[in-house]
Amino acid sequence: MIEFAKRLEHVEEYYFSKKLREVNFLKASGKPIINLGIGSPDLMPPQKVISALVEGLSGEQAHKYQSYQGLPELREAIVAFYRDVFDVYLSPSTEVLPLMGSKEGIMHISMAFLNEGDEVLIPNPGYPTYTSVTKLIGAKPVYYDLIEYNNWLPDIEALENQDLSKVKLMWVNYPHMPTGAKANEAFFIRLVAFAKRHNILIVNDNPYSFILNNEPKSLLGVSGAKDVCLELNSLSKTFNMAGWRVGMVLGKSEFINAILKVKSNMDSGMFYGVQKGAVEALKCTKLWYVSLNNVYEQRREIVWKIANALNCTYDKNSSGMFVWAKLPAFVKAEEFIDVLLKDKSIFVAPGTIFGSNGEGYIRFSLCATTDDLEEALARI
Repeated sequence: MIEFAKRLEHVEEYYFSKKLREVNFLKASGKPIINLGIGSPDLMPPQKVISALVEGLSGEQAHKYQSYQGLPELREAIVAFYRDVFDVYLSPSTEVLPLMGSKEGIMHISMAFLNEGDEVLIPNPGYPTYTSVTKLIGAKPVYYDLIEYNNWLPDIEALENQDLSKVKLMWVNYPHMPTGAKANEAFFIRLVAFAKRHNILIVNDNPYSFILNNEPKSLLGVSGAKDVCLELNSLSKTFNMAGWRVGMVLGKSEFINAILKVKSNMDSGMFYGVQKGAVEALKCTKLWYVSLNNVYEQRREIVWKIANALNCTYDKNSSGMFVWAKLPAFVKAEEFIDVLLKDKSIFVAPGTIFGSNGEGYIRFSLCATTDDLEEALARI
């Protein structure tokens, strides 16, 4: 019998990969399932983005292998975007690397910087991929607590009291998924100082900046951040382009070159038409963000009513495309969502899939039509 790699003993299939099979089975059997669990945008990208993709199909270079570093005009568009919206100045030739989605960047960064046995600081609750990739690399996850009392921000003083001698990398994610918490500049300044004191690479995973958030921020905007920080970003949420798989990693040239060594051995460049569409997306005016957030504001109002009907509490100041809701006392998240799925044919995500500190919470996605949300409210 051919044995599987030992690294698979330490990771599980992604929760949504498994749970959606159950949800899809119920739907196929006739259940009128309303899916409020997944953060996959259901809205269309800007029309000019689609037009650029279509036009790109007939380009002279369209069907050839593309540069591992992406088209020069894409890198220039990313840099202009960061300059205009974050006031962060980067070199298009050395300090930005387009990715096939920021999720692959988590693996590329981990492979570029982590050795077996290195420790990685991972938020609890947080994006599960940080943990799975860390384990696949052979590094050790070390979880740091995020709690509501501290506005879902790391307690840096508590971290300083830990043994950090083996910590090589720290994942942060603001605006935060799943809670929607935002970090201010003062916190980012403290975080960069912490990284410098302990020689830790901080990576801010930043795909939710423009969803229901009037003050988008980049960790790279802090003075000296480039010395110890990278930032991931994505077009998936901001421009409704999740299936296009367009992301980016930004930081100083030495870090980017290390990631490029990994990436250039993993793919043969992003499709030309996709890159041309991405360039147009990054040129969108403020009107795009206003119209997008008007839709999400309407949807969030209904989700707040759903949360109220379920006797949940939530923070109206949070951002992103989810509502993170606290269940009534002593109610277990996974038991609750299974009852909701069985009795009301509504699927929401249990907070526990994001870590132990997610117990007692559920997460609603705003990626559903107002009709579906109104129907969910009516059922409850």
